[in-house]
Amino acid sequence: MRNFFRVLGFGKQYRHYAVLNVVFNLLSTLFHLLSLLLFIPFLRLLLGQVQPVDVRPTELWTREGLEGTFNWGLTQLIETRGQMGALLAISILVVVIFLIKNLFRYLAVVAICNFRNYIVRDIRTAIYDKMLELPLRYHSGERKGDLLALITNDMHVMEYSVMLYIEMVFREPIAILLFLGTMITLAPQLTLVALILLPVSGLLIARISKSLKRKSTRVQEKGADLLARVEETLTGIRVIKAFNGEADMKRRFARENEMLTRSSIAMLNRQDIASPLSETMGAAVMAAIAYLGGYYVLGANATLTGDSFLGFIIIFSQLLPPIKGFSQGYSAIVRGSASGQRLFDLLAVENTVKERPDARPVNAFNEGIEFRNVTFAYDSPPKEPANRERKAVLQEIQLVIPKGKSVALVGTSGSGKTTMAGLLPRFFDVTGGQVLLDGKDLRDLRINDIRSLMGIVTQDSILFNDTVANNIAFGTPGVALADIERAARIANAHEFIAQLEDGYQTNIGDGGNRLSGGQKQRLSIARAVLKNPPILILDEATSALDTESERLVQEALYKMLEGRTSLVIAHRLSTIQHCDEICVMQQGRIIERGTHQQLFDAGGQYRRLCDMQAFA
Repeated sequence: MRNFFRVLGFGKQYRHYAVLNVVFNLLSTLFHLLSLLLFIPFLRLLLGQVQPVDVRPTELWTREGLEGTFNWGLTQLIETRGQMGALLAISILVVVIFLIKNLFRYLAVVAICNFRNYIVRDIRTAIYDKMLELPLRYHSGERKGDLLALITNDMHVMEYSVMLYIEMVFREPIAILLFLGTMITLAPQLTLVALILLPVSGLLIARISKSLKRKSTRVQEKGADLLARVEETLTGIRVIKAFNGEADMKRRFARENEMLTRSSIAMLNRQDIASPLSETMGAAVMAAIAYLGGYYVLGANATLTGDSFLGFIIIFSQLLPPIKGFSQGYSAIVRGSASGQRLFDLLAVENTVKERPDARPVNAFNEGIEFRNVTFAYDSPPKEPANRERKAVLQEIQLVIPKGKSVALVGTSGSGKTTMAGLLPRFFDVTGGQVLLDGKDLRDLRINDIRSLMGIVTQDSILFNDTVANNIAFGTPGVALADIERAARIANAHEFIAQLEDGYQTNIGDGGNRLSGGQKQRLSIARAVLKNPPILILDEATSALDTESERLVQEALYKMLEGRTSLVIAHRLSTIQHCDEICVMQQGRIIERGTHQQLFDAGGQYRRLCDMQAFA
């Protein structure tokens, strides 16, 4: 239940809806109870047991006073309209009371609907915001399928198990208390018997609910595994088909699907037994009370009238549904708390790349960038021991990039080039040492200000399911179409964009899958051109281009690099020959540095890479 109250914590600003729900449910229950109590005089009229009351009681707020006042009014009604007239009046009154009761019930539902959906909206927003907030270090160690399952499957369970039954927490206790109070007034002996017998069913339901949470947790885990498998299939569908891997992927999916099905069946079987069990227990309690009630009515020392006993039975029958509903709601909340735990676990993940409260703004780049004795190691994956030592990806990096100069990083795959570039926009924070911007540690500056000074083109073209224009203008709102077109021309993208069906307003599909690899890369370059940043990070920026496109884009990049500070990661000579300094990396260290000609003439690792044309 702790997670349930944590969910309610999201509803603090919407508590007026909860208050309205409680008030309307209270009024609805009162009118419902009043309509049931009217059946007692109705039965007395039918059975001819109405005792005339000619004097109105002076004390109203007691059981005898209320009953006497009602009987006095009924006596006056019978004397005025006769028994059939009184019966008709009571029937009409019952209908009116039911109408008022259902009006308040509707208003209660409207209030809780707003309360429930606003909470779900805020939790969903908090999860999405957390996903954006978490650093790349976290995302590199988590499956996308697990995160997708959190915001889809787990949110679905949260909405339709916890939030759907949230009203029962407010409504059913009110009904139970009012019905119990009335039962005590009518027949305290029978009420005591009911209070002794009813908790038995509650204990059984509690035992079922306890095991239900364990099974629900397993279902959510298996659901995440299945979603991860689907996401992996869609991402790698080209490779799957190319290597005839359909049969293997079908086997893997079938295994995950079967495990999810078995877990779901086990959970649902345990969940579905709660309702018939509570109904059977309720019927047993009802039979016991009916037998004992018969003794109090028909026994030698009768202490209960027949109409009061029937009224007690009617009210007791109305007590069972809220108890049953409360038990169902409790079971659903327990089942949903497993999903809630997964959601709150994500919200509790600490963001390792934090902006300090006193972080300083930075609006310009004036001097240069320095990597001062930088060391970096990735965190342990979630399933590995936290104290396990991780191998450093970067070790004692010393590098200065003066303003307006370009530095290239070359080396074999895994040497730490991309990781080093990721430290500049604070995708990660150094494990040791400092990265300085104009002599200031990046950790002392505002993250948004740092990233606004940088333009990044990655090896993988990351595009969104939107128009060409919006992809180029991403992160630069309010830019004119003329500026978008100018950036596209510089990136050699305008010609193919103009040939698209709707030009710059053409939707490029999920991940830009309606475009070729070279076209997608040119859009990524155009996006960086439009931003016009003083610092450029090019991570294999031309790797997806054909020879002709590469030549034209290289010309555009040369113009764009003029007067800008740039960090270039590339494996083609045409990309790095013009750089002011080339750093050769191996196993996280810089082992050679100099210009292209200097390194080539030295005949070291750089010369071997040139000869092999294996720049990573």
